[in-house]
Amino acid sequence: MLHQRSGPCEFCTNSVLKPGFFHEWEIFNPVVKKSFKLKDTMVETDGRRCRVELAIDMSIQEEQKKTIQKYTSNESMVNEGLRLALAEPRPERSLEVLLAYLGEHLKSERVYIFEENEDGTLDNTFEWCGSDVVPQKDVLQKVPFEVVSMWYHTFKKNKNVIIQDVEAIREEDPLAYEYLKPQKIQALVVSPLVDNGKIIGFYGVDNPPGELLDHISMLFWIVGHFIVAMLKRRMLVNRLEKLSMYDQLTGLGNRHAMKEYQSSLSDKESLGVLYCDVMGLKYVNDNLGHQEGDQLLLRVCECLNRQFGDYALFRIGGDEFLGLCPGICRKELEHRITLLDQDMEENDARMALGYVWEPEYSGGFEHLLIESDRRMYEDKRRRKNVKKKEKCDK
Repeated sequence: MLHQRSGPCEFCTNSVLKPGFFHEWEIFNPVVKKSFKLKDTMVETDGRRCRVELAIDMSIQEEQKKTIQKYTSNESMVNEGLRLALAEPRPERSLEVLLAYLGEHLKSERVYIFEENEDGTLDNTFEWCGSDVVPQKDVLQKVPFEVVSMWYHTFKKNKNVIIQDVEAIREEDPLAYEYLKPQKIQALVVSPLVDNGKIIGFYGVDNPPGELLDHISMLFWIVGHFIVAMLKRRMLVNRLEKLSMYDQLTGLGNRHAMKEYQSSLSDKESLGVLYCDVMGLKYVNDNLGHQEGDQLLLRVCECLNRQFGDYALFRIGGDEFLGLCPGICRKELEHRITLLDQDMEENDARMALGYVWEPEYSGGFEHLLIESDRRMYEDKRRRKNVKKKEKCDK
């Protein structure tokens, strides 16, 4: 009855049983479809021999063994992925390497990170795509929260989102379906990114093999903590870079940023260099206060941004600004300088201007800087003389 047989079992252990000893063996039971570890013995009582068999359900232990194997495999995979990622010098590159590692080892088409914006929308900030997969990052910006609101309900229950067939959510989650279907997504696993108990975004994988979905979900709980740490490291590095490369008052690049930008200029391309010096800043600081001096600098900066904001602008000294305009033609440069002069006149933000233009930049940057600085001083003398003449005429 226990083994679905019509006669005595050919594997019967009666012949080897004796009192005081257990015979141990394993068997798969076809009735309950489970593996058992058996412990058989013989007990004699009142002249009768009784067979006693203890059956230990091995399926629980097998599941535990599989789980341990999965965790062991996940741990090795995470360690190797992190080793490769953290070998990169920049946090952005670390995240790109980690996503690529996950995508390739999970045999998926796409791995990505979404981060929340202050307005509640989400941006796809990092993405890895397999071969022949169309990147989606550029079009997945400012995604409305409503699209993933049902996912967040799942996240708050400490669960990952696992979709085995996207067609199954057509009715229950139509907003998400409308985003996923055009991307040719059939299945996905998405896991929250949590920082100090707050969800700051999520990351996921598209179209992995169906048999790996549960495995990926388990893996993602582990990896998510490291991704959050990398994102925080990226924000810290960016903040430090901004402090070291940008002027805190105007937001323009400083001298360090100018040198880095200058080193990236292409040869054989035209280049315009505009050197500017704020006139009257010392007088304003000494007589009206540094707060008024700061306002003067901000007005100057606004004028520069209006006329040259599509080129590289830098504050390279207390009252000195520099504009680098690769690819600009001479006529355009001179036209913009005329507009800048008018803009400054209208906004009480006077600067002396000196510029040079080179049809094919050949790397002699210091020479261009010195020449534009010299012409700026010529313009400063000219403007001062004009101002003196105006006073005399009055």
